[in-house]
Amino acid sequence: MIIDTTYILPLARIGVKTDLLRAIAEGRVRKSIGFCDLKLSLISLFELQAKAAKLGIPPKDVAKAVDVILRSFQVIPFYRTDIIEIAHELRKILDDYIDCIIVATAIALREELATEDRDILSRREELEKRFGIKVLSYQDLVP
Repeated sequence: MIIDTTYILPLARIGVKTDLLRAIAEGRVRKSIGFCDLKLSLISLFELQAKAAKLGIPPKDVAKAVDVILRSFQVIPFYRTDIIEIAHELRKILDDYIDCIIVATAIALREELATEDRDILSRREELEKRFGIKVLSYQDLVP
């Protein structure tokens, strides 16, 4: 499963209402998902750093979070040819290119995508039909 940036924010002490990692750790998810099943795009590390900088999170906390992410999850490079090609195609559907990269990562790897992004979720049916991936939200995964 590819997870969107929102779900790694708590690792840098950025609070979110949809803490999927905590729900997985506490065994509260509807599906059998472990941390070893989670993957994310390398671009999410940039988004994490940018959000942390905007919120004034100490760099030491951000560096620790990045270290934990790199040791705990499979991080997929966004510069893979297949991801670039799919991301460019997704520009016809999604306005935010970073979102295109994250969705393209799920499509290229043929993985489910967990996201809280309203733009992606509003196009869920089209993405699922056209690209054959399942798009899930926190509410879909945690009762």
